[in-house]
Amino acid sequence: MQMCSVLTRTPSWFSTRKLFEQKLSDLHKCTDLNQVKQLHAQILKSNLHLDLYVVPKLISAFSLCRQMPLATNAFNQVQYPNGHLYNTLIRAHAQNSQPSQAFSTFFTMQFDGLYPDNFTFPFLLKACTGNGWLPVIEMVHAQIEKFGFMSDVFVPNSLIDSYSKCGSGGILTAKKLFVSMGDCRDVVSWNLMISGFAKGGLYEEARKVFDKMPIRDSISWNTMLDGYVKVGKMDDAFKLFDAMPERNVVSWSTMLLGYCKVGDMEMAQMLFNKMPTRNLVSWTIVISGFAEKGLAKVAIGLFDQMEEAGVKLDNGAVISILAACAESGLLGLGEKIHASIRNHNFKCTTEISNALVDMYAKCGRLDIAYNVFNDIQNKDVVSWNAMLHGLAMHGHGEKALELFKRMKEKGFSPDKVTMIGVLCACSHAGLIDDGIRYFSSMEKDYALVHEIEHYGCMVDLLGRKGRLEEAIRLIRTMPMEPNVIIWGTLLGACRMHNAVELAREVLDHLVKLEPSDPGNLSMLSNIYAAAGDWDCVADVRLRMRSIGTQKPSGASSIEVNNEVHEFTVFDRSHPKSDKIYQMINGLRRELKQVACFPNTC
Repeated sequence: MQMCSVLTRTPSWFSTRKLFEQKLSDLHKCTDLNQVKQLHAQILKSNLHLDLYVVPKLISAFSLCRQMPLATNAFNQVQYPNGHLYNTLIRAHAQNSQPSQAFSTFFTMQFDGLYPDNFTFPFLLKACTGNGWLPVIEMVHAQIEKFGFMSDVFVPNSLIDSYSKCGSGGILTAKKLFVSMGDCRDVVSWNLMISGFAKGGLYEEARKVFDKMPIRDSISWNTMLDGYVKVGKMDDAFKLFDAMPERNVVSWSTMLLGYCKVGDMEMAQMLFNKMPTRNLVSWTIVISGFAEKGLAKVAIGLFDQMEEAGVKLDNGAVISILAACAESGLLGLGEKIHASIRNHNFKCTTEISNALVDMYAKCGRLDIAYNVFNDIQNKDVVSWNAMLHGLAMHGHGEKALELFKRMKEKGFSPDKVTMIGVLCACSHAGLIDDGIRYFSSMEKDYALVHEIEHYGCMVDLLGRKGRLEEAIRLIRTMPMEPNVIIWGTLLGACRMHNAVELAREVLDHLVKLEPSDPGNLSMLSNIYAAAGDWDCVADVRLRMRSIGTQKPSGASSIEVNNEVHEFTVFDRSHPKSDKIYQMINGLRRELKQVACFPNTC
């Protein structure tokens, strides 16, 4: 009997439960809100919303997605939370910059009879950042001593980190704690102390700690390197970089950033070319660096190279490069980034759209900025601010105020940045009464405290209209010390309105703040010249010579064919300067002819 062989497919078995369990185990790392919500629905369906293993993961996921109301709701479902669950919620509040809620959760934990452990305090300390938190950190420190957690090196390390973020007083306390730890210190303790000194600008102290380290890791070297870069000590940074036993992409990128910051683009280019491996961060640094300096062709060439290398943009890279374009007015590169976003179907988040609005507005393309702004589905305050500032800076004061009105109608509360834009709009449009009204309403209507930038806008507004006595009275009533921008703005107004006596008083304040700035003396000289006081002009010019200062010439720049050209007065450094001056002289002749035949119609 002959058997016929029949081809059969091997049966497959797929366990949805196993897949669900796998997703649950990775839930605390998930940053996709839609996926988190889907898993949350399955958790509720499986009656796991009370499980003390599952709920902390769910809270962590909602925290990563910046959905703290959902995280708090998940916590509140559990009738008898344990210490681990409380710790998870404290950490979530700290990660989302909600210090008050973090401490409130900590107090509730104690009220429920649960004792903090060696994880509770480090999470709580993450919520304490800035000079104002020093007394709170000291109280937390006392609690840590009371509960006996100083023997766990993770806890004092967290204290060093928190103290170091509280200004000079905090850094001194961090140093005392670091010294008191003695042999209990690990490499993290040393690295945190170096980082604390470096962030505080105390690079010499940081170097002393670095030199005393018994064992250094790559973080130690990179932290010290970053300290030198932050204060612009690139010679010291290069020596350290050269001495490093092993350099990684962070080391190279840190040096690259340093040279870009100090404007040494030749060194930055050379270093970038020598990098053994490049990542998106290094590409972003060098492209942004060249863009910020207005070197459009090089920046665009590097961007093309990056795309050819298959390096994909992310939100941070897009925002960083667009910010550099906005800073230097490089419209060409900004448009190229926008085109790349569209061509690659890149998800245009609110943050990226805001950066596009800011770039187009600052580059003078208000029409495109408005189109991008109107297309933003989920506008935030930053969206409105970017568009409002763009209108204000280009002299469209009334349109900016109309936008401000629309913003409030849509339910958005203005912040301090919004009000700077509003006051600038009033200043540029000459709406002095409106400006005074908005300035006065900040605290009453929006609970916003006046900051020095708002006072600067008001001095500019009053100065433009010649109300100089009101401007000086406002400066004298400021709750903070006026800076060089405030006094410089008033000096400019004095020049505009030939207020010689007031200009002398203003200059005295400016000289105290910036004794070597030649621009202030030059402006006072111009004020005297406008008033015909040539003796005083001569005195000021002699004073300028005696202190050995010379005001640098003002410069104008224009972007043509993706290249920025810069000019100063009587500048002949441009390769086409002869043709440029021929054109200027030709225009001058044309204008003279027009002036001879005025329009009498």
